[in-house]
Amino acid sequence: MMPRLHGAFFTLFYKEVLRFWKVASQTVGAPVMTAVLYLLIFSHALEGHVQIHGVSYTAFLIPGLVMMSVLQNAFANSSSSLIQSKVTGNIVFTLLAPISHHEFYAAYVLAAIVRGLMVGVGVLAVTMWFAPLQFIYPLWILLFAILGGGILGSLGVIAGIWAEKFDQLAAFQNFLIMPLTFLSGVFYSIASLPAFWQHVSHWNPVFYMIDGFRHGFFGVSDVSPWISLAVGGGCFSALAVLSLNLLSRGYKLRT
Repeated sequence: MMPRLHGAFFTLFYKEVLRFWKVASQTVGAPVMTAVLYLLIFSHALEGHVQIHGVSYTAFLIPGLVMMSVLQNAFANSSSSLIQSKVTGNIVFTLLAPISHHEFYAAYVLAAIVRGLMVGVGVLAVTMWFAPLQFIYPLWILLFAILGGGILGSLGVIAGIWAEKFDQLAAFQNFLIMPLTFLSGVFYSIASLPAFWQHVSHWNPVFYMIDGFRHGFFGVSDVSPWISLAVGGGCFSALAVLSLNLLSRGYKLRT
């Protein structure tokens, strides 16, 4: 049975959304600009030389950049909020509030999804003019965007709880999040890789989020979207259980 959400949840959720929206030029605008730069550079270098799944390289690249932006910003939102609260010491005010660990987790992850989706919509709105997109299965697009944001938002909660200072969080992002996102098929189809690296890519859960999301646009993918959904759902469930376990024990949150 799902726990009921009370006023404390909505207050914390509102606070987390307001936290990134107050500096939207940095938390939303800057990632959109970064994605556009990636598109300009890679499309200029490879457009006309590469065609994947029967679509132009620029069209293939756009959904990958949108999803990558969703994932990275969902992680950044929950992880940065928690580490800032821990370093400044104001996490104690949240812990003292009448809020359950389920509500705490839901507020942080949902706020992370909101930021990820806002950045993703911004990237799509700016980049879709560079190449024709089809939007064949819009429900797949929305489903994988939300699921991907939930996975990385949950991972951000875990990273924020584990890290005790900013450089530890930076290491988590540089040595785990960046490789997972950049080596997930954002800029290429794994079908173009040697057999060994194709096998390795199938162990990367982010690959399934990118591939399933791209399927919603073109109706083609490297693996079945149902397999991607199953992998994504399993990863989200595992990360949610781990996050809730850490929160219920107050791991590195209560001194």
